Amino acid sequence: MAQKAAKQTARRNTSILNRVHLITLGIHALFIILRLLVFRSSATRTTFLLYIMLSSPSLFIEFWFERIGRPTYSNQGSTGAELRKSGEDLEAKGLTEYMWDVLYWTWGCVAAAAMFGDRAWWMWLIIPMYSAWLAYTTFGGMRQGMVGTAKVSDGVQPGAQGGSNRQKKLEKRGGQKVQYRYS
Repeated sequence: MAQKAAKQTARRNTSILNRVHLITLGIHALFIILRLLVFRSSATRTTFLLYIMLSSPSLFIEFWFERIGRPTYSNQGSTGAELRKSGEDLEAKGLTEYMWDVLYWTWGCVAAAAMFGDRAWWMWLIIPMYSAWLAYTTFGGMRQGMVGTAKVSDGVQPGAQGGSNRQKKLEKRGGQKVQYRYS
């Protein structure tokens, strides 16, 4: 049972990475097949330049996930492969979550551009707008957090506005009294 969590993370990461690679292969193959075989008249140099330029961030993110998330094993002879490193958790919050959003949205843009033409690449502009919105809400939340600490330093108690009923009752009775025994 040693390293059960690490083994579970390694299995999950391997499964996620294999699925991501297959989806990426399918979406990019769909784009190339539709542009070269079905919509042959719209397959221009600009089309493929936009395709390379706007799908490269998703490929970069995918290879980055491969590098940080793929587990590594060491061969121990007769005992088989032993887990050396399980890789980073690919379901983590924060930057990893944002990178998944960029990857999914880029897949959608590539599929839309494959079916509807070059005008679908304009959907890709949502990613920078989403980034700006995330930055604004993050820094706005931090700024409000700073305002909350400033109120505490001015003498206003943070628990005076809200709190549980139990806390209010304890404060009404004079607070929780601690008795010490000296022996």
